[in-house]
Amino acid sequence: MTKRILGIDVGGSSIKAGLVDVTTGRLLAPLAQVPTPQPSTPAALIEVFVALDSRLSGGGAIGLALPCVVQQGVTRTAANIDSGWLDFDCAGRLRERLDRPIVVLNDADAAGVAEMRWGAGEGTRGVVIMLTFGTGIGSAIFNDGVLLPNTEFGHLEMQGMDAEHFASARVRTEQQLDWPAWAARVNQYLARMHALFWPDVFILGGAVSENFAHFAPLLDSPADIRAARFAGQAGVIGAALAAA
Repeated sequence: MTKRILGIDVGGSSIKAGLVDVTTGRLLAPLAQVPTPQPSTPAALIEVFVALDSRLSGGGAIGLALPCVVQQGVTRTAANIDSGWLDFDCAGRLRERLDRPIVVLNDADAAGVAEMRWGAGEGTRGVVIMLTFGTGIGSAIFNDGVLLPNTEFGHLEMQGMDAEHFASARVRTEQQLDWPAWAARVNQYLARMHALFWPDVFILGGAVSENFAHFAPLLDSPADIRAARFAGQAGVIGAALAAA
């Protein structure tokens, strides 16, 4: 029997949502996508979540992926989102509005959960690091399929700045870097990550992974490098799975 759960994934420029069959990882309809409100305050985003639920709801639990460290439904950081999310009880506030179970997790963790369950990491043992390249760099690390949440490796120092200010997809766009120039920066980042964690596999996701064929031949690492299967859908699918 199909089990339908709503997954919502918040990005710096857009919010994506969809009903997911959490027995198979299949989206039951094309993703809905709306612009992220600016400023991206909790009050503004809560209204978007409620509207998306009204439009798409499966009537059950909701999974929500946010670009924040999340502990027990409370967002603890706000690197690429309004500072009002610091120490905000997102799960509690949304539960008050919708009167249903709400599960909130870090967006890269959600993407990694999807990829490890049904995507590029399915059946993979050892250490796997999922990296999402978008407005920032999100990360999720797994050992034998078990997630260590809230790693935030995009904030490692590189070249005197956060790594995500050096090698994110947004930096590639803003600085008009061609694929070789951007891939050289990504290689430096992967080398740093490999020196610290010795992963067996890197999974590269985020919207930029849709162009994996353009830059994959330029990447270099002792670890196996794989494209995320779900690309921009991974956060929605993983959020729904977490809520299941």
